[in-house]
Amino acid sequence: MMEIEVVEGDITAQQVDAVVNAANRAMRGGGGVDGAIHRAGGPAVLADCRRRFPDGLATGDAGWTTAGEMPARWVIHVVGPNHHRGERERSLLTSCYRRALEVADELGARSVAFPLVSAGAYGWPQEDAVDAALETLRGTPTRVELARMVAFGRSSYELIVRRL
Repeated sequence: MMEIEVVEGDITAQQVDAVVNAANRAMRGGGGVDGAIHRAGGPAVLADCRRRFPDGLATGDAGWTTAGEMPARWVIHVVGPNHHRGERERSLLTSCYRRALEVADELGARSVAFPLVSAGAYGWPQEDAVDAALETLRGTPTRVELARMVAFGRSSYELIVRRL
């Protein structure tokens, strides 16, 4: 059974097999988690995104690249729904976590660090974002042994701990 833990910190510094990136559809970097991962991973992450995803990814889907200069081996990119733009189907959000675990299994990753997908710039209500993440992580069959929720900020950390 997979262990779920929560830490407050920087997802790019996590000592895990893979980190999950809350990417945009274009897969070319951006703000928030996406920008941090591209900055920390260096140009290899963007080059791999361009090579592997010339047309980007659909909302709810996932794919992987190198992690470049980060401690992790891989980045699993997911495209969460943009609540501000009317993408409010919860199944798109839960698909991000399910697909990330499927990609992790394909890679052989046993430890994966997750951000709260769509809960920042994309405006998904934070409590529901936490519930969707935890429900999906708990309910998805996987060979991943450790799912680490990496909270950006104390209030997010405390919310995840309460829900966990």
